[in-house]
Amino acid sequence: MLTNQSSSFLMSFWVGLAGVGVGIVAGFLAGAEPLYLGLAVGAIAIAFYFFAKFEQAVIGLLIIRSALDPFSDQQVPAAFAIALDLLTLLYVVVALLIGQRVHTDKFWWLFAAWVALQGFWVILIPLQELQFDDAVLLDSIREWVRLFSWLMVYLLVMQLKDRLQPQKMISALFFALIIPLTAALMQIFLPVSLLPTILQVTVDPISGEISRINGTLGLSNTFATFLLLFIGLAWWQLGQSQKRWPWLVLLGLLAFIYVGTKALFSLMMLGVFILVLMLPRLNLINLICGVLLFALVIGLFASTEFGQQRLGSLVQTPLLNPDMDISRAILLAQGDHNSFNWRLSQWTYLLKAWEQYPIFGYGLSTSRYLTIYNNYAHNDYVRAIAEGGVIGILAFLAFLGTQATHLIRLIRHTPPNSAQNKLCWVLLALLLSMFVGMITENIWTHTTFFFYWWTLLAIAGWNWNQSRELNAL
Repeated sequence: MLTNQSSSFLMSFWVGLAGVGVGIVAGFLAGAEPLYLGLAVGAIAIAFYFFAKFEQAVIGLLIIRSALDPFSDQQVPAAFAIALDLLTLLYVVVALLIGQRVHTDKFWWLFAAWVALQGFWVILIPLQELQFDDAVLLDSIREWVRLFSWLMVYLLVMQLKDRLQPQKMISALFFALIIPLTAALMQIFLPVSLLPTILQVTVDPISGEISRINGTLGLSNTFATFLLLFIGLAWWQLGQSQKRWPWLVLLGLLAFIYVGTKALFSLMMLGVFILVLMLPRLNLINLICGVLLFALVIGLFASTEFGQQRLGSLVQTPLLNPDMDISRAILLAQGDHNSFNWRLSQWTYLLKAWEQYPIFGYGLSTSRYLTIYNNYAHNDYVRAIAEGGVIGILAFLAFLGTQATHLIRLIRHTPPNSAQNKLCWVLLALLLSMFVGMITENIWTHTTFFFYWWTLLAIAGWNWNQSRELNAL
């Protein structure tokens, strides 16, 4: 095994050798296109900082991701994901060359196998084995790259194992809330005319006021799942910290903004989350706290005109109206603006399309082309069966089950009431609430949520007893 000094020397050697090659390329670019040279110089600077200050660079990348979605039209989140993939792969290659250990676990290999399997549907499109031709190939490739980026996030965070304390690593993630929460508060308290153009919001066509907030995540539903994840983390921190009032204040703020998203599916997710969270420590105090938190969110949601309309719309659906069947709901979906009836219609069209290609479906990211609405499925299980067929839905369910099994195994093998054990319970509660949310929402498309989800799942699998103190941040 190489010493730290020899590893650093070899790391510097290989990075320096790469720098020589990049310098030759930069000389060529200077004569061909100065703009490309500027981009290349920026990339070199980032790569050197990444290797020189690895821990700080990774934490910085994790924090900044929550602020990038407003720049989606400029492809900034996509460029960020590709850059992160390349940096992670470069780090792994250099680590292998110098004999340094690359940290993985069993779950990562299962994750990698599932991502590789998803590439099968991308390959089938140019082979003309599916309904669509090369016109949707680019969409499928983008979707696969997005899934691959999740795998790289998990792998990158695993490289911090035994370098940073898990508790401090998780605490650092709360800095990712600063910009989204600031944007959300601006959307709540500022008029539309004073908001920056990049903070696009849903505006009521009659009053001209903001009806739903989205922070920096573009869509209110996407922002809701992001907030729920950090509500879970704040709840976990509340049980770990001696000073509880800052975390109580943060929980209240997150709950207030959570209601501002006005996402009806998020109420179901919150209810499941609280129920699962209370199971291992079910007592009167926890039960009262959980009921009060849920009642607070429901009360705030129902106190708004928009919330009352959303709750009232459920009465005009087959869910709560026994006199209405699904066929009538589908007919009404064309003009009654009832989002649940619209979903029933969308799911029906997708399932009918799936019947034409039941085994392999239509390919990754094709569900929005399969119905008259040209929209996402708004049900991740229906999406999986339409895009992947029977094989795809089975693989999807198996992957979801693998995550649950992984967390349950960690819960069983960690000391009861330990910080790691409690974090795993929070993640399991989030996962089960996600399973429920997937029934009516496109949770699988919430890229920012999963960016932090895979980060936390990787940290939960660390050996917390062998983590070293963070020397500098």
